[in-house]
Amino acid sequence: MGFHYKITEGKIHFVTLTVVDWVDVFTRKNHKIAITDSLKYCQENKGLEIYAWCLMSNHLHMIISAKEGMKLSDILRDLKKFTSKKIVEQIQEEPESRRKWLLDRFEFAGRYNPKIKDYKFWQDGNHPIELFSHEFVKQKLNYIHNNPVEEMFVSEPHEYLFSSARNYAELTGMIDVLLI
Repeated sequence: MGFHYKITEGKIHFVTLTVVDWVDVFTRKNHKIAITDSLKYCQENKGLEIYAWCLMSNHLHMIISAKEGMKLSDILRDLKKFTSKKIVEQIQEEPESRRKWLLDRFEFAGRYNPKIKDYKFWQDGNHPIELFSHEFVKQKLNYIHNNPVEEMFVSEPHEYLFSSARNYAELTGMIDVLLI
């Protein structure tokens, strides 16, 4: 079965937001907090429902949906737009040894796109995959939570702070999630 990367409103999706050129931006605490704060804002104010998530060094995996009457595609668009500006601003204003290199990468990524003013932070698309069965949900949930283990950041999924694996292990997570 092939996957069509299109959001079906009212359904639960597995999505991945990826930094351009797979640049490792989320190695800095301030950038990780910018993402978690933005996700919380979207939950509280835009109707984002998060079932699972994991922030890696250069991408964010989530299992998400939108509350009734809200559009998941709009929420993701706004999330990406805000976090892009916020993180570029942090790179420009806060101590960052890679400042010039990061800004050059993001400027180059957006150089030939007339929609981009200065910097392109996120790759286009979210690669949404509708989760159509319990087994498929379970597969994606395990994939998300085991990502930090596979990268050898931690030995057990619940040890990684920037993941919903903590919530599923009945520990306090960085973000409240709806358990599946």
